[in-house]
Amino acid sequence: MAGLKPTEEQLAYASLLDLGRKIGFIGLVITFIIYLFQLLPSYIPPNELLSYLKLNLHDYLEKTGIQQGWFWITMLRYGDFLTFLPICFLAFVTIFCFLRIIPIFLKKGDKVYAFLSLLQALILLLAASGFLKVGH
Repeated sequence: MAGLKPTEEQLAYASLLDLGRKIGFIGLVITFIIYLFQLLPSYIPPNELLSYLKLNLHDYLEKTGIQQGWFWITMLRYGDFLTFLPICFLAFVTIFCFLRIIPIFLKKGDKVYAFLSLLQALILLLAASGFLKVGH
């Protein structure tokens, strides 16, 4: 397969994905340090964390009083919840990448690919929103 060159949209997607990965990783390191050294108060102190990790999700949520979904946004004053920010950012990087390549497809006249990229970004946003629920 020698001689194949990446397209403009592939390069744009990959470069934004790489940048997002680097920013997300730095964010994870910083927020973990904040949690580990307790630069912000913790909702669950690091020395108690192991006792909670053995619990199933239902018991964990019940014992901690944590709610599912986007509730964590209201808890960003705690170091352990602050770590969710870079995780959420990393989850959204793919959406940014799809949005980034739409103008390239439109410039090339590839309206179908532009539409599919937009549709993919919207589906991912809908999935992240919490409106789609499976199970209880």
